Amino acid sequence: MIETIAPVVNAVLQEGSAAPAIPPAAAAALAVGLAALGSGYAERGIGAAAVGAIAEDDSMFGRGLILTVLPETLVILALVVVFILG
Repeated sequence: MIETIAPVVNAVLQEGSAAPAIPPAAAAALAVGLAALGSGYAERGIGAAAVGAIAEDDSMFGRGLILTVLPETLVILALVVVFILG
């Protein structure tokens, strides 16, 4: 497996190449998209647990809301980095 990947990695990391391997806009889109995917995956489990906790005890609403929104900061931070570097 490594033998088949090595030429590609060498071509991408080759010094003195005229153009970057990935355009900066595509890299930024990929970074934000993967951050959003990871955030959504995390919110899936947290949201289900928060709804179950709120169904048991109404006083857990604030804590459940904070824990549900917390993973969304990953996407916000990714967007901030894109706007700062872009």
